[in-house]
Amino acid sequence: MGRKVTEDDRVESTENELLCSSQQEGKGKRICKKVKYQLVDYHSLPAYLKDNEYILNYYRCEWPLKQTLLSVFSIHNETLNVWTHLLGFVLFLSLTIYTAMKIPKVMDLTALQNLQDAVRKAGLHNFRTELLTCLPSIPQLPDLRTLREELKALLPSMADLHIIELLTNCYEHFMHNNPTDNSVLHNVKEDVVNIIAPLIVGPITRWPFYAFLGGAMFCLLASSTCHLLTCHSERLSYIMLRLDYAGIAALISTSFYPPVYYSFMCYPFFCNLYLGFITLLGLGTILVSLLPVFQSPEYRVLRASLFFGMGVSGAVPILHKLVIYWDKPEALHTTGYEFLMGALYGLGALIYAMRIPERWKPGKFDIAGNSHQIFHVLVVAGAYTHYQAGLIYLRWRDTQGC
Repeated sequence: MGRKVTEDDRVESTENELLCSSQQEGKGKRICKKVKYQLVDYHSLPAYLKDNEYILNYYRCEWPLKQTLLSVFSIHNETLNVWTHLLGFVLFLSLTIYTAMKIPKVMDLTALQNLQDAVRKAGLHNFRTELLTCLPSIPQLPDLRTLREELKALLPSMADLHIIELLTNCYEHFMHNNPTDNSVLHNVKEDVVNIIAPLIVGPITRWPFYAFLGGAMFCLLASSTCHLLTCHSERLSYIMLRLDYAGIAALISTSFYPPVYYSFMCYPFFCNLYLGFITLLGLGTILVSLLPVFQSPEYRVLRASLFFGMGVSGAVPILHKLVIYWDKPEALHTTGYEFLMGALYGLGALIYAMRIPERWKPGKFDIAGNSHQIFHVLVVAGAYTHYQAGLIYLRWRDTQGC
C-alpha cells in the first residue's frame, strides 16, 4: 500500500511540473512553485510572445517582475539581446561624457585662449568686420604671404592652430585665378575671414551632436529594457515594444542631425528643410508604431522596411552635401563614414527581416548567433561609425567655419 502511494505521488509531481497549475493545492502546489520559472519552448508561449518560430526553446513566460529583472544575469534566448544593447548604452554614455569633457578641445584650447587674448589686446573686438576692412579693398594683388607673417607676428598662437598652412592654401588658390578680378578678390577676403574668424568666436554649437548621442542612448536602453521585460505580461509587452520602436525611430532621426546641420549651416533654407523633414518622418514612424497591429509577426517585413526607408532618405542630403563640397576632403571623409553606417544598418535590418541564420537551422541558434543578436551588434557598430563622422564635422566647422 505504501509503495502504491509513492508511485501516485511521483505521478502527481510529474503532472505538476508539466502543467504548472496554480490551482492545485498541497504538495502539488509546492512543486509548482519550485519549477514555476523554468524556461519553455515556442509552442508553450501565449500568442503575444510568439515572434520568431525559428527560435524553438529557452523562452521565459509570464514571470513575476522580480524574477524577470533578475533574469538579466541568467541564460535564456534573450540574454544576448539584452546585453548587446545594454553594453552599447554604456558605451554611448561614456562617449557622451567624453564628448562633454574633451571634444570641445578639437583644437588646442590653450593655444586658442592665447590667440583670443592676443586679439583682445590688439583691439580687434569686432574681428570679422575689422579683418575684412584691413584686407585690400582695391583690385590689386594682395600679398597674402605678407599678411600671414604679420598675423603670425601679431598672434603667435596662430601657428599652433595650423592657420598659416590654411592661409598658404588660400594664397595658392588666389594665385591660380585672376588677381585683378574684383569677384576673385572678394572671395579671397571671405576665405581668409572664414579661416580665422571661427577661432575667435569659439567652437561651433554642439547640440546636433548631443541630439544624436541622446537618440542613440535612448534607442539602446529602450531595446535592452524591452528584451528584458516583455516576458512579464501582455500589458508590459505592449508598452515595451512601442518604446523599442520609438527608440529605433529616434536613433535614425537624430543620426541625421549632425550631417545635416554641419553640412548646411551656411545654407539655412536647406538646413531647416532637411531637419524638419526627418523630424516629421521620425514622429510619423513613432505614431504608426503605436498601432497594435504593427507588432504582429506578419508585419515584421513592414517594420524593417519602414525603418530602412527612413535611413535611405538620408541619401538626399548626403548627395547634396557632395555637390556643394565636392572639393572638401572633410565632406568626402564623412560621406564614407555615413555610407558605412547606412550599410551596417541596412544589413542588420535585412538579416532581422529574413531571420538569418536561424531559418536555415531552427533551434540551433536559440541562445546565440540568431538574427536579432546580429542586428543588435550591427546597430551599435553603425552608431559608433556615425560618432566618428561627427568628430570630423566638429573639427571641420571649428577650424574653418562656413
